[in-house]
Amino acid sequence: MQSEPRIGCGAAILVDGKLLLIRRKREPEAECWGLPGGKVDLFEPVARAVEREVAEELGVTIHARQMLCLVEQSDPAAGTHWIAPVYLVTEFTGIPALMEPEKHSAFGWFALGELPSPLTTPTIQAVEALHGHPR
Repeated sequence: MQSEPRIGCGAAILVDGKLLLIRRKREPEAECWGLPGGKVDLFEPVARAVEREVAEELGVTIHARQMLCLVEQSDPAAGTHWIAPVYLVTEFTGIPALMEPEKHSAFGWFALGELPSPLTTPTIQAVEALHGHPR
């Protein structure tokens, strides 16, 4: 059980109307599709953390400049509470690949109207923000 909220980060990588998602192997939300991202380390700027996490997970370079939304995931039964800024990313360098196969089983590009199921809670919140965001 956490004694205080933790800080995460994520990237909504949206190119040509398609969102890049990864499928989680581990809890929380194992087997769900979600945004690339992870936790923010102590004293690490959030934008740098999301850039690092995306590079670690997918082997691509992004520049986190535009915040899309702030997602919150609270689960009192599990004793967890996460707060995560999500950045909108519309371009990247490199070719996405699964860099951490012990953590993720797949990745793919999905049209916003044809997203896979199930989605992680933060991804659902970010997709709702994308629907209200000019593209």
